[in-house]
Amino acid sequence: MIPTKLIGKLFVSRQKEIDLFNTKAEAIQEQVFRKLINNAAATEWGKTYNYRNIKSYHDFNQVPIQSYENVKGYIDRMRHGEKDLLWPGQVVWYAKSSGTTNDKSKFIPVSKDGLKNIHYKGGKDAVALYLRQNPSSRFFSGKGLILGGSHSPNYNLKNSLVGDLSAILIQNINPLVNLIRVPSKKIALLSEFEEKVEQIADTTIHQNVTNLSGVPSWMLAVIKRILEKSGASNLSEVWPNLEVFFHGGVSFTPYREQYKKLIPSSNMHYMETYNASEGFFGLQSDLSDPAMLLMIDYDIFYEFIPLEEFENPNPNIVPLTGIEVGKNYAMVISTSCGLWRYILGDTVKFTQKDPYKFIITGRTKSFINAFGEELMVDNAEKGLARACAETGAQILDYSAAPVFMDSNAKCRHQWLIEFSVMPDSLEKFRHILDKTLQEINSDYEAKRHKDITLQELEIIVARPNLFHDWLKQKGKLGGQHKVPRLCNNRDILEEMLQLNQNKA
Repeated sequence: MIPTKLIGKLFVSRQKEIDLFNTKAEAIQEQVFRKLINNAAATEWGKTYNYRNIKSYHDFNQVPIQSYENVKGYIDRMRHGEKDLLWPGQVVWYAKSSGTTNDKSKFIPVSKDGLKNIHYKGGKDAVALYLRQNPSSRFFSGKGLILGGSHSPNYNLKNSLVGDLSAILIQNINPLVNLIRVPSKKIALLSEFEEKVEQIADTTIHQNVTNLSGVPSWMLAVIKRILEKSGASNLSEVWPNLEVFFHGGVSFTPYREQYKKLIPSSNMHYMETYNASEGFFGLQSDLSDPAMLLMIDYDIFYEFIPLEEFENPNPNIVPLTGIEVGKNYAMVISTSCGLWRYILGDTVKFTQKDPYKFIITGRTKSFINAFGEELMVDNAEKGLARACAETGAQILDYSAAPVFMDSNAKCRHQWLIEFSVMPDSLEKFRHILDKTLQEINSDYEAKRHKDITLQELEIIVARPNLFHDWLKQKGKLGGQHKVPRLCNNRDILEEMLQLNQNKA
């Protein structure tokens, strides 16, 4: 048994560095900015935008804001083996992420620098911050179950891989870490998710698992299979020393009550992490505060676009020190993986400064604003949480879209929800959700006024496993794939509704 208190001392110096976020944020980000610019000056990108003459953040404005479509050509050249394009040297790893309008998938470069100074640094800091909050932890007395995706060769280039970020991390992880994690690398990297779940369940039931890491929806599938195979009524019977779940990828709100039921232990903790294919951005530094600490000393320079200006051709872009608390922003990043002024696609709202803490409010393309209601994912999660609390319901997955006008000239939002526990009254659930959205979103409230623009929302109950089947149909089981929550058109919801009828 490894004494956690002894190992915990190794994290003390890093914890003190993180404390500097309270007072040195501007200087820390300036140092990151200078490092990134200097290192990339001799690349093709750096030469194109004259990085050698960038002396200040003001000069950086000569570099245009980028979407994936803007840099796709560079990335494809990199994937074919070209060097020194967006970042020095050859990049051989590419994280496969959800697609764009024109492509099924995005391929995000993951450089050696980014792997070390962003992704792995984030994983270590998750443990450092968790141990600080739990001095009595026995984290290292057992093993961590890390749920990842899979990878495959990239254009048959030697040692070059493309796949889920989690698979790239597992593939390149320090061999010493393999001593304290499960499942084996062979199982962890299986491409068939359902086979992976079976083998994880078979090989970990008798292990001493103290911590979990993964996407809540996919981890839930693993937990349920383990319970089925073991015959246990809850996970605490299988792993009595389980104490923390590092979760990310999707909001934990719809899953929280299910996890509490499946892991009825007063010693269980849940720590949110904000790690994406493009980088590792935030960690929950206080388990009693849902806001996450922005990790500002990784190889990531942050900028923000006020959400109301996002569609403007020349939006007002601000660095970290220019943000306002309580305002929605689209996040823009520059990293040592070669992403420059790159629009991440996520929206965030800061809850405080010194240190900078924030919550994820949604996606720049995941909202409903068909009638001027500006409904964000954050609104949806809060409304669903209250409706569940007041009706005893539990939600497995959901998606929503507008109904622009039906045969009776009625406009509304249509919600497709898969319940793991049905509400005591679906009508009551519907009414509470609609009422809560009006309370927390003044634009939605205004459009709902007297049912003139928007009528009360509609709920369609999804059959069991609908969202699982939809993701499987799309080839997106496991990894970091997720169900689209809010869509401003009906394309995705119509696919789901058709599948709901076909296999009812």
